[in-house]
Amino acid sequence: MTRRAAILLLLLPALLAADWPQYLGPTHNSVWAEPGVLKEFPKGGPKVLWRASVGGGYAGPAVAGGKVYVADKVMKEGAKDPSDPFEIVKTATTERVLCLDAKTGQEVWKHEWPVTYAIQYPAGPRCVPTVSGGKVYVLGAMGDFLCLDAASGKKLWAKNFPKDYGAKVPVWGFAGHPLVYQNLVVCLVGGEGSTVVAFDKDSGVEVWKALSATDQGYNTPAVMKGGGTDQLVVWTPKALHGLNPTTGSKYWDVPLQPEYGMSIMSPRQDGDLVYVGGIGNVAVTLRLDATKPAVKEVWRGKGGPRVKEGLYPVNMTPFAENGVIYGADQPGQFRAVEMATGKRLWSTFKPVIGEDKEEDYGKATSGTVYVVKNGDRFYLFSETGELAVAKMSPAGYEEVSRAKVLAPTGPSFGRRVAWAPPAFAERCAFVRNDKEVVCVSLAAE
Repeated sequence: MTRRAAILLLLLPALLAADWPQYLGPTHNSVWAEPGVLKEFPKGGPKVLWRASVGGGYAGPAVAGGKVYVADKVMKEGAKDPSDPFEIVKTATTERVLCLDAKTGQEVWKHEWPVTYAIQYPAGPRCVPTVSGGKVYVLGAMGDFLCLDAASGKKLWAKNFPKDYGAKVPVWGFAGHPLVYQNLVVCLVGGEGSTVVAFDKDSGVEVWKALSATDQGYNTPAVMKGGGTDQLVVWTPKALHGLNPTTGSKYWDVPLQPEYGMSIMSPRQDGDLVYVGGIGNVAVTLRLDATKPAVKEVWRGKGGPRVKEGLYPVNMTPFAENGVIYGADQPGQFRAVEMATGKRLWSTFKPVIGEDKEEDYGKATSGTVYVVKNGDRFYLFSETGELAVAKMSPAGYEEVSRAKVLAPTGPSFGRRVAWAPPAFAERCAFVRNDKEVVCVSLAAE
């Protein structure tokens, strides 16, 4: 063996390892490019490598540089959240960010701060930490936004959106995941003229702010290429907006009003098409202009009950590929839909609840499943606490494997759910509920 070959062999594990440093993965499109992963589970299911105790929350983990970062909420001994998640009870509590070793689950550091909750579904933070350039950006449910040193947990700078911007705390808490773009970290904030704010990611200094809205919503902006430039696409409760991500200046607006101000899913791009939809059976498909930052509407959901076309997610962001968008709909069915026409190609409850049901099945409202692609397989983490491997195409859904890896702990419409998005990195899946983070090996032996 040559010296060069020996060095490459030693470096191979590091070269193959991949990070998942933010919501929806490294490229913000739910694609996991890491090689050497299982195409189906072994008999008995995939191996659980470790479990680590955490507090409550809907914030999925981020994985970067061999560390796992997760935000949670811990309550005083004997304190409990209300049994009805729609009840708002003012509660003094603590939010935290934990840094764990990705190989062992052992705590490396933690950073915590006091906070008073007064929101519905108060389990804990909603936002996946965003890791970039040796820093961790975390947004708490009540609007505390912190930049921490990724190695030590030291606070580098912080904002409080209600205090600094007069932002109204959304009824379900701040839920737009921080997005890093070049030297900026972009957040959905709220307040007059500051629905979206970009901060210098190193200093925390405001670089620009844009838009005014009665409510800011729950959206995670997305950067898209169209018309020869980058566009920051953000969905507020009244409209979809295209902004210059460097300056915040507005390119375009398209009206799109979900029920209850629930503008949640991150806008999805496939080629020159952009799809956004949500609760109340509202959705739109736009075509990005090839020559300038502008859009043209090509399809719009008709709204109303019992619609027969389109996809209207509640908690999850769908996956878009080859002109088709795949995701969980408001009643809990998982659908494949043509982006340009809204035509439903197929529907099934199986990815969400593990079995198929009749179309009028009513026990999967706001059904949630997270979808990630790796090669010719899709990896799904459902609200039931199950991981699944599947093949999907416009022709149908074929489930290859399914295994329970986590207990669903959150209350929702009479059932227990696991609603935190997963991370896929280091040939593992990292998932959490209100009690633990679990690392599941997906390495092909």
